[in-house]
Amino acid sequence: MAIEVRKGFHHDLDLVRDDIVRMAGLVTEGLARATEALLAGDLVVADELITNHDVVDALSIDIEERCYSLLALQQPMATDLRALVTATRLVSEIERSGGLVVNIMKANRRLWGTTIDPKLRGLITSLGREAGRIFRLSIDAYVDRNDALAAALDDMDDLIDDMHAEYIASIFEAHDRGGVALPSAVQLALVGRYYERIADHAVNVGERVRYMVTGWLPEHTGAARLAATGEPTRTPLTSAPDLPPDWVNGPDGPATTADEGP
Repeated sequence: MAIEVRKGFHHDLDLVRDDIVRMAGLVTEGLARATEALLAGDLVVADELITNHDVVDALSIDIEERCYSLLALQQPMATDLRALVTATRLVSEIERSGGLVVNIMKANRRLWGTTIDPKLRGLITSLGREAGRIFRLSIDAYVDRNDALAAALDDMDDLIDDMHAEYIASIFEAHDRGGVALPSAVQLALVGRYYERIADHAVNVGERVRYMVTGWLPEHTGAARLAATGEPTRTPLTSAPDLPPDWVNGPDGPATTADEGP
C-alpha cells in the first residue's frame, strides 16, 4: 500500500513539473511574439498577449494549490520536499516574467505611431532574443535537474546587463539628437528594463533549481559570512527603536496575555 502511495505521489510531482514547463512555454512564446509586435507596432497581438496572461495566472494558482496539497497530505522529506518547495517558487518567477511580457505590450500601446530608431530596434531584438534564451535555459535546467547549467545562468545574465546598459545609452543619444521624444524615450527605457528583469527571473529559477538538486541557496553564503563574524543572526528586541506608548500598549493601557485574563 505504501509503495502505491509513493508511486501516486511521484506521478503527481511529474504532473506539477509538466505544468510548470507548459506555463513557462506560454511565457517564452509570448516573449518572442511581444518583441515582434513591439517592433511592428502591432496592437492586435498586444491585446491578445495581454489577455492570454490570464491563462498563466490560472496555471500559477492551480500549480501552487496542488503543491500545498501535496505538502500537507504526503509530508515529503529531503529531495521530494525540495522539489515541491522549488515548484512553488518557480511558478512565482514564471508568472512574474509573464507579467513583464504584458508590460512590454502595454508599452507597445503607448509607443504606437512612434518611429523607433534603427539602432534601438536592433538592440530591442537582441534583448528579446537573449532574455528568451536565458529563460528557456533556466527551464531546461529545471527539467534536466542540471546544477551546472543552473549555476551558469548568473554569468549569462551579465551579457544582457551589458546589452541593457548599451540600450539605455543609445536612448539618451537618440533623444539628444531629436530622434525620440521624451515620453517615447521613457517607454523605451521601461521596455529595456522589462527584458532585463525577465533574465533576472531566469537567474532566480536557476538558483532554485540548484536548491532542488543540491540543497544550496545563495542566501547560505551570506549567512556563513555573518556566522563567521560572530554577530547574532537575530536583532534583540531591546535594540528596537522606541515606539509611541499607544503602539506598544494600545489606547487602553498595557495589553494582557490570554493566560492573565481580562
